[in-house]
Amino acid sequence: MTNSVDRHPCLSAAVNIELKDLSETRKSLVVTLDKSEVDTEHQAVVSEIAKFARLPGFRPGHAPADLVLKRFAKEVRDELKSKVVGKAYRGGLEKTKLEVANIVQVDEGTIEPGLSSAITFTIDVHPQFELPEYLGLPAQVQPVEPAEAEIDAVVEGLRQEHADFKVAARPAQKGDYVKLAYAGAVDGKPVTELAPDKQIYGKVPQTWEEVEGEQDGLIPGLGRQLAGLKAGDKKDVTITFPAGFSAVPELGGKSAVYAIEVQEVRERVLPALDAEFFKLQHVENLDALRQQVRQNLKQRKEYENRRAQRQQVGEALAARIEFPLPESLIAGETEDVLRRFMEENLRRGVPETEFEKNKKELYENARRAAVGRVKVQLLLAKIAEKEKITAEERDLDGAILREAARSNQRPEKVAKELARDRERLRSMQQAIVFDKALDFLVSKATLTTAAPKV
Repeated sequence: MTNSVDRHPCLSAAVNIELKDLSETRKSLVVTLDKSEVDTEHQAVVSEIAKFARLPGFRPGHAPADLVLKRFAKEVRDELKSKVVGKAYRGGLEKTKLEVANIVQVDEGTIEPGLSSAITFTIDVHPQFELPEYLGLPAQVQPVEPAEAEIDAVVEGLRQEHADFKVAARPAQKGDYVKLAYAGAVDGKPVTELAPDKQIYGKVPQTWEEVEGEQDGLIPGLGRQLAGLKAGDKKDVTITFPAGFSAVPELGGKSAVYAIEVQEVRERVLPALDAEFFKLQHVENLDALRQQVRQNLKQRKEYENRRAQRQQVGEALAARIEFPLPESLIAGETEDVLRRFMEENLRRGVPETEFEKNKKELYENARRAAVGRVKVQLLLAKIAEKEKITAEERDLDGAILREAARSNQRPEKVAKELARDRERLRSMQQAIVFDKALDFLVSKATLTTAAPKV
């Protein structure tokens, strides 16, 4: 950080500009307009308002200035501040040639006719750096041709989706579903008393549980203790809840004994690979189904490869250089990461209370992600400028269509909103440029293909 003060030639003899370094990317720009400049702006504001002012006894535009000032004092004061601040800012940038990333704060000071005005702008600027070599960045892709075992697994999964569940008179086996009742207690005290607002974890008259399923049901580990039981069987099972069990904090780290009663066992019966099943998949036979699955898997792998290449190339580019990042850009990107994370999880049904519990950790993770994003974005912006990559009209049309689909709006409505919101439009254009610059880097990357997984 430097403490130097740079004085720049004035816009006129009535304007003085001082620039201070607060950090490598933050500046304090002080623009002082003497009273003649302020008075000129004041007279212009009064004249402009007087053109449209309606005062008793006067035609519009003919009312005396003193009456206009008295009747529209607030409007004149507000407009004068806007005019003076705007003139100071434009003049300061004209002379300093700052590449502004964000205006962090504006201290207007005193802006009144008859007085000089010193306006202080705290500004974050784009860092100065030389681009590293960005052509031929390394990236590794996975083979896209599906293995026969992968196709087998998908076909089996399709059969699982259409499975029937029939009552089984035998003891439960892995993959079966068991209908049961249970009541839990911790050290002899019913779970329903420990967590009265979470009765489902304490006692239910009927529920279903998969035997030895890949994922736990409501009560962790319960499904792993049901194999070998048949309808009518009763058994006490011990469940140890993990520490920090967020669903029911009262049970975290505790062991509960659940008295269970099996009511019914149902076995999974997979459909045969016959004409009826193939019709459900919109194919004629097994060969056609496998070919369809193969194509879908290949497309998914190609999509995953494209995502992986973009991430790897961005990380490789960022690793080649270090430079200071504007704090306001990091703060804004952190908020954006948090907002998108919360929106996604709320759609998945995660309650807002969960975010509050992990607020500090969520913020720290979001900030780390934001630092990486801001760095890559600054690099991409400079590459786009050097390679003359811009957002064309067809790019913007595509972005509008995607936004309309995402927000379930008509494209024309999105376009009208963008026309009214210039900042949102600029942000969309910037995102387009970043995407195109990243695609350019991917097209010039040095690719290697990983060995097929056995």
